[in-house]
Amino acid sequence: MPLMRYRNLLSLAVVLLLGTGAAYAGTTGAEFQTMYTTLLNWVTGYLGKAIAIAAFILGAGIGVARSSPIPALAGVVFALFMVYVPTIIDSIMTATI
Repeated sequence: MPLMRYRNLLSLAVVLLLGTGAAYAGTTGAEFQTMYTTLLNWVTGYLGKAIAIAAFILGAGIGVARSSPIPALAGVVFALFMVYVPTIIDSIMTATI
C-alpha cells in the first residue's frame, strides 16, 4: 500500500512541476518575437481583412446557392474571429496571477 501512495504523490508532484512552466509561456522565447509580430501583422492587416472579406463573399455565394443565410453568417463569424482572436490570445498568454 505505501508504494501506491508514493506513486500518487510523485504523479501529483510531476503535474505541479509541469504546470509551473506554463505560467511563463507568454513572457519567454524572444527568438519567436519576429515570427509573432509578422503573423499578427498579417492577421490584423490587409491580408486578414482580405481573408475576412473573401470568407464573407464565399459564404454569401454558398448561401445564395442553398437559399440559406447561414453560410453568410459563418463568413461574418469568421471575420469577427480574425479581428478579435489575436487580442484574446495575447491577453491569455500575457496574463499574470
